[in-house]
Amino acid sequence: MSRGVKQVRQSIEQRKKTRNITSQNSASKSVVTPFVQEEEKHGFEPVYTATSSNGRQRKIVTGLLWKAILSAILFLTVAIIWQMESTRLQTAKSIISTALIEEFPFAKVNLWYQETFGSPLAFMPDGASKDQVENDNAPVIPVAGNVSESFQTNGTGVKISPNEKSDIMALEQGIVIFAGNDRQTNKTIVIQHPDDRITTYGELSNIDVHLYEHVAKNQPIGQFVPAENNQAVYFSIEKDNQYIDPVQVIKVDDVE
Repeated sequence: MSRGVKQVRQSIEQRKKTRNITSQNSASKSVVTPFVQEEEKHGFEPVYTATSSNGRQRKIVTGLLWKAILSAILFLTVAIIWQMESTRLQTAKSIISTALIEEFPFAKVNLWYQETFGSPLAFMPDGASKDQVENDNAPVIPVAGNVSESFQTNGTGVKISPNEKSDIMALEQGIVIFAGNDRQTNKTIVIQHPDDRITTYGELSNIDVHLYEHVAKNQPIGQFVPAENNQAVYFSIEKDNQYIDPVQVIKVDDVE
């Protein structure tokens, strides 16, 4: 009787051992499937918690921090160069001064591109006809009218009073570096020319060009409509940071 009980107990223990080994092997081979969020079931991107985006946020913050550090180093380097009196740094000072003060020569670059590749960098406006753009024999004066305020009186330019609605023409080919409202001359267009001259057309009624657009000589760039509160167009020519009497320049151009 006792032998039978022992055999039964031994067989039970043997079965338990066999079951434990099998369960351990199956557990080690089982693959844990990821938790599927409700959004993924409907085809949307899963919603990640804040912890999952910490890596990206750290990279962005690190990048901005490095940019700030490099900007500070560049600023301090320029400040140190500017304060030093060494003759070796005169070239660097002139380059920095040119970059910070002078306008980028858009018109010169565009002229070089046009001469090299045969077409301007910017597209001509659809409203400008070929005859208007390429006719170099047309008058170079921006608008027909009487000079109601001379250069000596104005100090920076002249004011021309047309008798009727008139188109405003570009004095020479160039690049528009400003087209919008100015505090002093209201609707204004400023054009940079390849010879470093800058012409300004102010007190306009309409502006027909946009920023960085290439314009040709005598191309219509805007319109002027006489009104009770606006009877004249402002026009000025500037070169090397000095204003020139437009009447004298126009007379010289006519002679040539």
